[in-house]
Amino acid sequence: MTILQTSGLKKYYGSGDTQVKALDGMNLNIEQGEFVAIVGTSGSGKSTLLHMLGGLDRPTAGTVTVDGKDIFTLKDEELTIFRRRKIGFVFQAYNLVPVLSVWENIVLPIQLDGNKVDTDFVEAVVSTLGLEKKLPSLPNQLSGGQQQRVAIARALATKPAILLADEPTGNLDSKTSQDVLSLMKVTGQKFGQTMVMITHNEEIAQLADRIIRIEDGRIVER
Repeated sequence: MTILQTSGLKKYYGSGDTQVKALDGMNLNIEQGEFVAIVGTSGSGKSTLLHMLGGLDRPTAGTVTVDGKDIFTLKDEELTIFRRRKIGFVFQAYNLVPVLSVWENIVLPIQLDGNKVDTDFVEAVVSTLGLEKKLPSLPNQLSGGQQQRVAIARALATKPAILLADEPTGNLDSKTSQDVLSLMKVTGQKFGQTMVMITHNEEIAQLADRIIRIEDGRIVER
C-alpha cells in the first residue's frame, strides 16, 4: 500500500534568470513499512523535498498525499494537527527541551495534542532504543547519540504513519551513527513505521531498503 506519494511536485524560488528550481516536477511513491534513503549532494533539493513531504513548506505546484490525504488542501491549522498526528520528525539538531527529563521530552507531543500517553507502547520504544535508565535525566546529561535516540523515541511515540529524518546522524561519529540508524531500522520494523531519511552519507544510506538519488530537483535513480 502506498503511504506517501508526490505528483508533479515543484518548488521554485525567485523568477526570471535568477529562478532556482529546488524541486522540478518530482513523482515519488513510498510504500507502507519501507525504509527509504534520499541521497543527493548539497543543493540537490533533498531537504526541500523532506520539508514538502512533511508539510513544513508549501509547493509551487503539485501534490503530496500522506496516508490517502492530499495535505496541501488543508488549511494551516488543519495541516499542523495532521502533521502532529501522522508525521514524526527527526532532525540533525535534536531539538530537545533542556528543562524537561527524557521521559517528559518523549511524551511532550502526545500531551500537546491532548491525548493520553500509551505508556506500554512508549516503554516498548524506550526499551528498544536502550533508554530505560536515562528517563529521569536531562538532555545535557546525555551523549549526542543518546540525545538522538531520545529524539527518535519522541518521533515514534505518537505512532506516526511516517517518520521523516533529515541527516539524523550528522552530528554523530561513524560508530554512533551506525548504531542509531540500526536502531531506527529495528524500531521501524517492530512498530510498522515508514521511514524516509535524507543523507549525503553513502555508507548510512546502504542501511535503507531503497535508495533514491536526486540531482537538481529531479530523481535520477530510484
